[in-house]
Amino acid sequence: MKLRMHFVVDPMGWFCLGMVLFIWLYNTIFIPKLVLLPHYAEGHIPSALVVCYYLASLLCVSALIRASTADPGRLAPDPTIPLAEREQWELCNKCNMMRPKRSHHCSRCGYCVRRMDHHCPWINNCVGEDNHWLFLQLCFYTQVLSLYTLVLDFCQYYYFQPLASMDPVVFTGRHELALLRVSCFMALVMFGGMSSLFYSQITGILSDMTTIEKMSHSTDGIGAHRTWQQSLAEVFGTRWKLLWFLPFRSRRPLHPGSASHV
Repeated sequence: MKLRMHFVVDPMGWFCLGMVLFIWLYNTIFIPKLVLLPHYAEGHIPSALVVCYYLASLLCVSALIRASTADPGRLAPDPTIPLAEREQWELCNKCNMMRPKRSHHCSRCGYCVRRMDHHCPWINNCVGEDNHWLFLQLCFYTQVLSLYTLVLDFCQYYYFQPLASMDPVVFTGRHELALLRVSCFMALVMFGGMSSLFYSQITGILSDMTTIEKMSHSTDGIGAHRTWQQSLAEVFGTRWKLLWFLPFRSRRPLHPGSASHV
């Protein structure tokens, strides 16, 4: 499957996406500059902590960019309906196009999306069949990076040795607002919000219900019982669990019944 770039023309969505990028950039610059790199230079912490922070930051922003620019599963203007699946398709009363069941029309984007979960302004894109796995990665890595930031902020003031290269009073006076207050506040908000969202997404996947279906109390998504490995393998498009954590790849839908071999 080719990587197709996809952009939604929505000024409000661009603003929300810009806010998320600002928070990521803020913590990626200030935390290493004020905490990780100075303490590493003085031998207080191992290099592994620095590498892990940059790795978590890279995976987080990669999932964000991929989720916001990936095609969520937009239906073609004139889709070809397989003869065996004709009964599983229905007419959209908003765009007058035939679509498979469990597809929904996004009023913000103006088209139907296969297995649409919801429209997320924070990535300025719909979350659908083809980018749901990237949205899950974004939620997961945002939690990891936010928690990592909170731990480092705490350790800076209560655990790490004082920096010999800077007077503690001067450091607190110059950087307390940037590091402790703003960074901790943003990390707490992001960790709390993403933890709740990630839990909601996982429970929805395991119960085979999208967010739209849960809100409308629809029973279309309730099917045969599947294990959690089968459910997640279908979303991520692979049975290899290690690949579930990598945003640097393309997704290939599993063939019917292939998830049963997870």
